[in-house]
This record gives sequence, structure tokens and C-alpha cells, in this order.
Amino acid sequence: MTADQQSLRTVYLGQFTHEHAEAIAGALEEAGIAWTYKQFGRLTKLFFAGDWGVRMFVDSTRIDEARSIVSRLS
Repeated sequence: MTADQQSLRTVYLGQFTHEHAEAIAGALEEAGIAWTYKQFGRLTKLFFAGDWGVRMFVDSTRIDEARSIVSRLS
């Protein structure tokens, strides 16, 4: 892990369908915005209706730019 990766702070961007998350991830990569995701398994989806998709997190210093990408792709 590099020093930049250790100091990276992420913020919640949103929860998206798998297809939408893939499109957003591609756009974030093109813009050079660091991102990560959390995808829940079947049991979690079964017991918790609010966990239906992919939750995405982005570099906290570039959240506004990431939100504009999501808006553009919506």
C-alpha cells in the first residue's frame, strides 16, 4: 500500500444497480477519481431490503466532481 492509499479518505457516493455502478466506475476511472465499493451477499439482501445494490465510495476531496458524474449518467 502506498502512502497516498494509506491517507485516502472516502465518502459515500450512493447505492446503485450493478449496471449503473459499472458505468459510474468507468467514468470515475476516466476522471482519475479513486473509488471503492461494497456489495452485499444474498443473505444480507434477503434480510435487509435496504441493501439492494452496490454501495460506492469515492475520494472525499473529489465528491462534488463524482456527484456531477453520477448526475450526468442518470
